[in-house]
Parts: sequence; structure tokens; C-alpha cells
Amino acid sequence: MRGQIALITGATRGIGLAIAQALATEGCDLILTGRGPSALARIRRELSRGQRRILAEPCDVRDPGSVETLFRATRKQFGRLDILINNAGIAHPHLPIDQLPFALWRDVMATNLDGMFLITQAALPVMKRGGTIVNNLSIAATRVFAGSAAYNASKHGALGFTNTLREELRPKGVRVIGLLPGATDTDIWKTLWPQAPRPKMMSPKTVAEAVVYAITLASHATVETLEILPTSGTL
Repeated sequence: MRGQIALITGATRGIGLAIAQALATEGCDLILTGRGPSALARIRRELSRGQRRILAEPCDVRDPGSVETLFRATRKQFGRLDILINNAGIAHPHLPIDQLPFALWRDVMATNLDGMFLITQAALPVMKRGGTIVNNLSIAATRVFAGSAAYNASKHGALGFTNTLREELRPKGVRVIGLLPGATDTDIWKTLWPQAPRPKMMSPKTVAEAVVYAITLASHATVETLEILPTSGTL
């Protein structure tokens, strides 16, 4: 993977950060993005060892103008993209539908679904045959968790988007992987379930290792849906 160009959204923590670290270890040049400039700068410093090139560019995936700025910088520095990791996503507090504010619903959908669409659409013109797109969907893309209506709906929608994207890109030789991790020890649980039993969860590093394996399969094979669950089962 040395010299391949990988863009990771939501790259400053959790699964996004773990994937960025894993791809850096494999020799990829990186485009790191998130909403926090200071966190991006810190991660860039941590991953800047060796000869790899790293672009750290703040981006709000909900904003078409911000996405265009990101890809303008990407085209200027690298000119192409080999790997796209759509990882940016948010959750919301445990609330039944009759108590879920529309503003909260809209924010979750804009980040988890609209953002994935905007980033992907901007990336396609600079991705060539042999590229890979990984969409981090969560097992909430195929399962339902009461009290998480907006999160569930956004992930179910993102799965439909991912499956459609895969079929459209097959003739172009770009692989599309739907990543469906189960409970992983990340900050999102502070919102979803603050009392969640984190010792039973997977580590972000474990998920990242599986993603690297899927990306590095021979070009004539692909993992279409990558579901990874804790061995402990349900929490």
C-alpha cells in the first residue's frame, strides 16, 4: 500500500483515527479531516514520521462548500485518491420518537447520510480503477435499537446508498465495502449509552486491522459487507 493516497473523514478519534494509524503503518499517504483543527494538527504530528505525506484539512461533511474546499486541497497536493474511508458520524441521546427533537434528527441525518453522499460524490472524479471506498455503517444499518431512531434511520439509509454505489462502481473497478462494526470502545457511547459495559467491546484497532485486510485483498476479490462483532455477543 506504500504510496497510495487515503482520505479518512472523522479521523481524529475512535475508528477513524485507528484506521488512519493502520494505513500510515502500511505506508499510505493520508488526507485527514474532521471538524477540530487542533485535533487534526495533533494527529498530523503523530503520524508524520517517515516519508509519508499528510494533508490535515478541517471539513464539515454536512456543508457542500466545506467539502469542495477539502477536495480542492486534495487535488492540489495529490491529484488523485486511492482509498476513501467515510467514517464521520454522530449519535444522539437515547430518546423515543415522540420526544426526539426534529433539529436533532436533522443533524444526525445531515452528518451520517448527507455527509457520506457529499464526500463520495466529490471523491469519485479523482478515484481510478483499483480504488476502494469503505463506508462505516455500524450494525445499526441492519438492526434496530429502540431510542435511536435518527441513528438507525441514518445508518439504514447509508446501507442503501452503499449498496447502490457498489453496483454503480463495479464496471469502473472501484470496490465498495460496507463496514458494520458492533460495539466498539469509542466516544460515541458517551451519547448513545454512557453506562455501556466498555470491557465487553472491541477496540478501534481491531476494527482497523479488519479494514486493512479487506482493502488489501487481491484485485479480483472483494469483501462487500464486513460485519465485526465482540466475541461476548450482545452487551
